[in-house]
Formats: sequence, structure tokens, C-alpha cells
Amino acid sequence: MRAAIIVALAAAGAVVAADKVNDKPAAPAAAAIVTVPGMPPVVNRNNIYSETNGPAFISAAVKGDLERVYVPNLRSNDVSVIDPVTLKVVDKFKVGKAPQHVIPSWDLRTLWVANNAERTNIGSLTPIDPRTGKPGKEIAVDDPYNLYFTPDGKSAIVVAEAKHRLDFRDPQTMAMQYSIEAPKCGGINHADFSIDGRYALFTCEFEGSVAKIDLVERKVLGYLKLNMPSTRFKDVPPSDAPFASEICSSKKGMPQDIRISPDGKRFYIADMEADGVHIVDGDAFKEIGFISTGLGAHGIYPSRDGKQFYVANRGTHSIHGRRKVRGSVTVVDFATEKVVAQWQIPGGGSPDMGNVSADGKSLWLSGRFDDVVYRFDTTDGSVKQIKVGQEPHGLVVWPQPGRYSVGHTGNLR
Repeated sequence: MRAAIIVALAAAGAVVAADKVNDKPAAPAAAAIVTVPGMPPVVNRNNIYSETNGPAFISAAVKGDLERVYVPNLRSNDVSVIDPVTLKVVDKFKVGKAPQHVIPSWDLRTLWVANNAERTNIGSLTPIDPRTGKPGKEIAVDDPYNLYFTPDGKSAIVVAEAKHRLDFRDPQTMAMQYSIEAPKCGGINHADFSIDGRYALFTCEFEGSVAKIDLVERKVLGYLKLNMPSTRFKDVPPSDAPFASEICSSKKGMPQDIRISPDGKRFYIADMEADGVHIVDGDAFKEIGFISTGLGAHGIYPSRDGKQFYVANRGTHSIHGRRKVRGSVTVVDFATEKVVAQWQIPGGGSPDMGNVSADGKSLWLSGRFDDVVYRFDTTDGSVKQIKVGQEPHGLVVWPQPGRYSVGHTGNLR
């Protein structure tokens, strides 16, 4: 109801009352953002994350769901289920081959495990009922490395990484609707959507670039090569100086996770080779800045209030890293784009993918090369570890606040 009132007032060009002190009329309210048909309205044009700001924004649809952290273990082909209160693994079940991420559906009623069955043709999606925490029957799906949903909820987007392709499917049955080929996007993997839902940016991990996808016209609009910094962090054991740097000899980056700014004007792209976050103007489709964060920048997660974002630095430039590498988390202020905190993992570690708890007090990340899950306290960066299966990857914290999901490990709005 609140969203409808805001949109109606903006559409009518409503103005706030005149200033009683100087008797000058205030500026008119900003016009509502015109979104694609079927997409829920943007409630706060200055903060796209306004409807995910804490437990008060938990949808009625998920209030009966179990509080759990679901961890896909890539090498043991199973999912570990953690009780976030006790920090104990309370369940484990087998899924398809090579589970990569656990993804909330657009309507928040299903958690999908994306089993991409690396280098084979037996990929699948395993549904989990969040009310019971139990898996359902797998659905055969070609190469589902990752999964997103169009902001209007009409399609699931299966990211077929090995095929350089996006498969748009029915969000309930996963029946094929249509595909968009992205032949110049090797390693297509992570994405985020424009504030109006009209386009998406997908990272191309093996090309050092980003693809812009027109969701209305259903086509690739172009590719953007990302700039490499002049220096980056040394890929050395954790006993060395934590911020030692070297001349960056890599010719191209390895972009990973991507998130939109609260006002929708910029996209932040974690780059595992560049050791930081590229800043891209999505509408103009050009790079406008870079933030150095840490060795192997990988995942990006906004704080609940939309004022900061957390960057998971995996601790190595290698795709298959050692145990106890120099992993860390960098806290960046959205408004200033400055680093405000750096959290090291005592003894080393490999933080990868995850999300923030509903109350914003904890950041949960998989320890990719250490077979653990990290729970960071967002007030001071202290960390606890929970042992899970082999090579945990894109975990999801559930339930999450928000009206609908656009995919990945809980990109809710």
C-alpha cells in the first residue's frame, strides 16, 4: 500500500507544502521511475534496497520458513544446512553434480540448487521447500551455473556458462521460453539489473569484460572491456605482509559478482585478478572508477540499510586455491566509494559467496578452499567458522527481507 501511494503521488506531480519559514514553495517530488510492465514499483528511487532493510520487511510469504543457511558443496555434491542460532549443521542431503549456488525464486517460495554438472550434459536444478528445509525432485536443465529472474517475474534466467548463453525459462516449471546467445562472453556468470528492469549486466569471467543485455528487445547490446589497475596485491602465503603489492602484469581481469548502487546509477563489479571493484555507469556503459579492496575480490553484498557494501576477497588469483590463503572482507561506503574497514581472517581463509542475515548483524560467506562457512559480525569483523562439505560455494541465508528475488544468493528488492 505504501509503495502504491508513493507512486501515485509522484505520477501526479505532487509537491510538498510550502516552507512556512520563508514562504518559498518546495521543489516538486521526483517523478516515479517507469519500470517494465509487471515489475513491482521502485519505492525509493534513491535506495533500491529500501525494501530489504531488516526483519520489518520480511514478506508474509516467508514468515513460516525455517531460519537456515543452505550451503552447496561443489565437490561432495550435497547441501549442508546450518542453524544460524546454534551455528550447527542440522541436515545434509545429496543433490545433482557440482552444485554451484542456492537461489531464491522470484516469488520467494522455492530455493533452487543450481547443479551445473561441470563439463557434462547432466545439469539440473534441485528445489528446496524453505518451510521444511527438504529437497524435492530434480529438474533436468542444461548447464545451470547460476540462476536469475527477470524483475517482472515472467522468466527464470539460467546462466549456461559453458554454452555462452542465457536460457529464459518458465519460473515454475523451468520449461524453455527462449535463449539469448552471448558468444563474446566467455565465463558468463553473475548479473544485476537496471533500476527500471530494462537491461542487465552480466560479467564475462574469462574475457575480463561485461555484457549488456536488453531484456525488452532480447538481445546483447554490447560488451565492455574492464580496465586493469597498475598494481595489485601479491598472491603470497598469509604469513607475508597483508597489503604487499606488485606491478599488475595481467592483461585482463576476471570479473565475478556485480551489484547495482542504491540509486541505480552505477554497477560495482568484483574482479578476482584486479583485486578490487570496477565502477561502471550502466546507462552509458562505460567504466568510471575502481576501488582496490583485497586479494581475489569475488563477492559483493549490500548492508541492510543500503549505506555500505561488503566485498569478499577470496585470497588468491587462482581458480583452485590453497587452504588458508590471505582471504579478507572489505567494507566500502556507497556514498563516498571509500574503504571504511578491512576484516582479516585469523590464520587465513577463502571467503567466497553468501549474504547478510535478515537483521544485518552477520555476513555469511562460504570458505571455498577450506571446507568451512564463515559468519562475520558486521559490527567488528570478528569471525566464527562452521565445518561443512567439500568446496562450499554460493550459500544462501534464509529467510531474507524483500518483496521479490532477482536471483543469485539472495538478490532481493
